[in-house]
Amino acid sequence: MPTTSAGRVAILGGGNLGIALARGWVRAGRFTAEQVHITRRHANRLAPLAADGFTVGTSSADAVRQSDLVIIAVQPQQLDALFADIAPHIDAARHRVISVVSGASISDIRRALGATVDVVRAMPNTAVVIGESMTCLAGDERDGGALEEARALFDLVGRTLVIPEDMIVPATALCACGVAFFLRVIRAAMQGGIEIGFHPEDAALLAAQTARGAAALSLQEGAHPEREIDRVTTPRGCTIAGLNEMEHQGLSSAMIKGITVSARAAAGLYANGD
Repeated sequence: MPTTSAGRVAILGGGNLGIALARGWVRAGRFTAEQVHITRRHANRLAPLAADGFTVGTSSADAVRQSDLVIIAVQPQQLDALFADIAPHIDAARHRVISVVSGASISDIRRALGATVDVVRAMPNTAVVIGESMTCLAGDERDGGALEEARALFDLVGRTLVIPEDMIVPATALCACGVAFFLRVIRAAMQGGIEIGFHPEDAALLAAQTARGAAALSLQEGAHPEREIDRVTTPRGCTIAGLNEMEHQGLSSAMIKGITVSARAAAGLYANGD
């Protein structure tokens, strides 16, 4: 049986988010590729990671036995099977568990893996791979310091916010799904740019960098989006004309409705049969 290796992390679920976490933490210098063990049912899909020095495989039980930190990153419908596989190998005295699975509560995870295991829920997004994630974290009074460890870990790949556990599902819609929502807005701006005469590659650069600048402005201390909008709009100007047309077409209401619908869908992704 493989021996325990201190400082190793098991990422159980080598999908887009699991891979982004692996590459993000290595990029940030928190782990070396050799310290990261990633599992997936079809390990051939992890071949690029293996080529870069990551440990890959199909056995989540092996990954848990060789690691101290366990990241659960499977799809919600795969979670119960994963619990059955790894539960016999979880040692509450050694392992800390961070779950990025939508809908599975801390009590669900402890019920499956052991009542005394340290568990933190995290909701990052795929921007962890470039160090720009917004990650929401939740723990409880029994997390044994795991919450602070998780915060330090995710601070390396973006920004973090500790929230009550009952807000993790809403965070899924706003932060995790939100990446796709904002990318769709950027894509729409690109298409508009093409229609007014820019070549596609130029429109892509202009839209994405403009969105990046707008986000940076909104992250300034004390900033509010409406204040920054007011700086751009002038009476009878082209900005207010465009904004009013977008609002007339339902831009804000569509974004709000999309986020609320995603939050409702996220709440039903995992059901443990209780």
